[in-house]
Parts: sequence; C-alpha cells; structure tokens
Amino acid sequence: MKKYNFNAGPSILPREVIEATANACLDFNGSGLSLMEISHRAKDFQPVVDEAVALFKELLEIPEGYAVIFLGGGASLQFCQVPYNFLEKKAAYLNTGVWAKKAIKEAKLFGEVVEVASSADSNYTFIPKDYVIPADADYFHITTNNTIYGTEIRKELDSPVPMIADMSSDIFSRPVDVSKYNCIYGGAQKNLSMAGVTFVIVKEDALGKVSRQIPTMLDYRTHVDKGSMFNTPPVVPIYCALQNLKWIKANGGVTAMDKRANERAAILYDEIDRNKLFRGTVQTEDRSVMNICFVMNDEYKDLEAEFMAFATQKGMVGVKGHRSVGGFRASCYNAMSVEGVKALVETMQEFEKAH
Repeated sequence: MKKYNFNAGPSILPREVIEATANACLDFNGSGLSLMEISHRAKDFQPVVDEAVALFKELLEIPEGYAVIFLGGGASLQFCQVPYNFLEKKAAYLNTGVWAKKAIKEAKLFGEVVEVASSADSNYTFIPKDYVIPADADYFHITTNNTIYGTEIRKELDSPVPMIADMSSDIFSRPVDVSKYNCIYGGAQKNLSMAGVTFVIVKEDALGKVSRQIPTMLDYRTHVDKGSMFNTPPVVPIYCALQNLKWIKANGGVTAMDKRANERAAILYDEIDRNKLFRGTVQTEDRSVMNICFVMNDEYKDLEAEFMAFATQKGMVGVKGHRSVGGFRASCYNAMSVEGVKALVETMQEFEKAH
C-alpha cells in the first residue's frame, strides 16, 4: 500500500533528495568516506555550502547586500537571536499563533515589545488586519505560516519599518520580496531539508546597530564573516538542503511551487467545504496552503477516532491535528503531490459514504 506523508515537520521530502542524501552518507563524492564523517572544512564540502547559498539567492532573487547562513538551534533559537541582534529599544510583533507568541516572549527579554494585534481570543482562526505598526520600532516581526492553526500570510505586507519573518514552513513555496526584510529565518525540517539546520537570510548593513554586547555564537556577523563555518555546521542537513534546492529549481522554481501549492489546497479545501462530515477551522481568506486544518462537524464529532483509523488504514500518514487543537491537519509542502491530496480526498469521500 502506498503511503502519503502529511506530517507537519519533520515532513515530506522529494524521493530523489532522500536518495541522494542517503547515497552521500554511504560515499560522498566517490571519496570512500561518508558525508557524516568528513571534515566540514574538507575541500569537497565547501562547494556544497557555496552552491546552496547561490541557489538560495537565485531562487528567491535575493538582492545584493544580503547573506545566507546556516546555523543550528532551529527557529526557537532565532526567537532570541533576532532581538539580540536587532532590538535596540522597541520591536513590533504580530501575534498569529503559538510560534509568534513564543517569539514575543523571548523578545521581551531585550526591550519593549508592542503586540500590534492578536487573534488569540478567536483561537487564532484569522490573520489580524487594520493594525498600526509603530514608526519608531526597530523592526516588525511576523510568522508567515502558522502550522498549528492553519493560517498564512501569503503576500508581503506594507510596513513603515523593516520586517523580520519566521518562514519556517512556507519558505520556497512562493516568491518573496526579500528587500522588505532585515532578516528571514526558519527551521528547515518543513519545506527545505531534514531536521538539524536553520537558515537565516540577513541584511548585512542592518547588523551591528545595537549597543549591547552580543555573545560570539549569537552574533550574526560571526557567521556571515565565516560563511557558516565559524564552528562545525550541520553537514548532512546542509547537503540535503542543497539537493532540495536543486529539485526546486529543476521543477520550475518558486513560481511553480506557488502554483502547485494553490492547486493542492484548492482540491482539499473544496472537499472540506463540500463534505457533510467536515469543516475548516479558519476564516477562508486566511487559509494556509501549507497546513490545511479541519475538524469533524459537531454532529459527527464522535466519528473522529474512527476516521483517523480509517485514514491511517488507507495510507494517510500524519493527518492528526496538533495535540493542542485536535482535529486533522494535512501538511502539503512542496514535495506533496497532487496525487497524494486526491488520495486523501477520496478517503474522505469514502468515509462520508459509509456514514
């Protein structure tokens, strides 16, 4: 039975990316050594980092003056690293979910934080609008895609101050105007690579503006100056990211990924809206195309466990909703095929007919 991976992260990767990484773990570049055991300073590995950076810049059309670095610690470490490097007096944050809330908590350790708007009172079922961003803020922070609740900001916002964005779960799924941001960051284990590496796109002339001393490892300048080689980087995840970036380019780049994402989402949301057993959980205009969240209609709530078992039996992996919200979640990252989404739709239709 074929299985379809809807896990929210770590999540689906293209099969050829997995195979290329696995082969390199057995023998890297014909060296007779595993990728897992070579020095990160080996002459064969530096080109991996260089090519990954070059593809980042090419695919996202990153302007001059920006650096791409690979770090550890995930987006969770960036919640404090961002204000460490950019928050001098005041920062503005948009609260759209669990991860935005965590970022706000960390930023408050470094200065004044203005929460410009929040949808917490409505269980994060929409993206707030019509708020005011303080013109004297050092930056405005957003989380573009909310994996737990299923909302997404899928276009650039207008801001009177430079923006910073956590794009962990939708990077490379659409074109991005990087020039609007001082920093874009994310964990790679959703739409870029396997777990273990964090990407940061940072505007170089925005660094070094805060008056505080920054620990060496937490100073972006350290890693920009050393090309991600200040200390041992996560070698295998960086190689995996490179293979995935090659796959994205070969399959039409971010414009094609955007088209695929919207096609997949339309198929699944249409079924959620049609099927008498299910309903979506967020306002239509703010629905994520990466993490599609839905629940049983109230009158069919007692069928939730039965549907979960049925979907698992049909080869649907990872469709259980986050433990904090329940229900179901189909994560449709770049590597998810339209075939996979249609298989989930057929599963939902078959279950509906049985009830």
